[in-house]
Amino acid sequence: MDVNALNYCRFSLMPLPPNDNIAGSSSKDQSNEALIALPNLVESSEADIWSLPSCSRVHAGIGKQESNGPILSMDGRGNQAAGIIMSLHLFDHDGALRILIAYESGNVALREFVKPDRTASVEGLGWKVLWKVKLHAEAIMAMAVTNDDSMALTVSADHLIGRYDLSVCCSSFVAETHRTNHPGNGAVAIRDDGRVCAVGGWDGRIRLYSTKSFKPLGTLKYHKTGCQAVAFARTPSAYQGDEDEDDDGMSKQEMEERSRWLIGGAKDKLITIWSLMAFNRT
Repeated sequence: MDVNALNYCRFSLMPLPPNDNIAGSSSKDQSNEALIALPNLVESSEADIWSLPSCSRVHAGIGKQESNGPILSMDGRGNQAAGIIMSLHLFDHDGALRILIAYESGNVALREFVKPDRTASVEGLGWKVLWKVKLHAEAIMAMAVTNDDSMALTVSADHLIGRYDLSVCCSSFVAETHRTNHPGNGAVAIRDDGRVCAVGGWDGRIRLYSTKSFKPLGTLKYHKTGCQAVAFARTPSAYQGDEDEDDDGMSKQEMEERSRWLIGGAKDKLITIWSLMAFNRT
């Protein structure tokens, strides 16, 4: 599968459940199918969506049809100055396909495919902009979305954390910034329950915040150079029956402890594994 590698954007993978009716999926059983979003093959300011495992492109050039609006200003050559896509997230909202895109210009836009009778689109046709907002003055370096697709966070070269409410749109949409004392951030992750986030800084520090109040919860110091990746361990699924161990021989207590791990990666070529406290109210 050919991709446009001349950008900084990670792909977004959305597995399809069986008998899914999301626009762009086939009518066959989708138990082994998924949709993957990534920058366009030619233009890194537009997004494409492909179907897996067929590797067929079902939506092309998302963002192409929009004229210069309140945030998409024009450069000296008449081109839109939103810049390349830095991060994106593909998800389903009540059976409709949506894509959240963060740009080099600091803009974030949420789009929805509004023509479910058509299983494919070209040049961005059929994609409606639900909202656009610019919270950062610099390029967005990373974006994270909660597991239930209700909230997104962005970080940039500035000292701001952007927060976006994905559960509503249009006139009810809420976007806000939270100021920190540390400019220059390159990574962000949200814990499975959506209550804690980790921000990786260019100074090598990993800082923890409450996603509700953005109160600092702690700073992890080890890396000597810029932190470029952070990830929380997955919360263990509900335990079945009275079994005290899983298939890997881990007890419930060990699985609980493992679920509090945080992983960090930096330009110093090191990966750190941190065992965090639970951060419960008790």
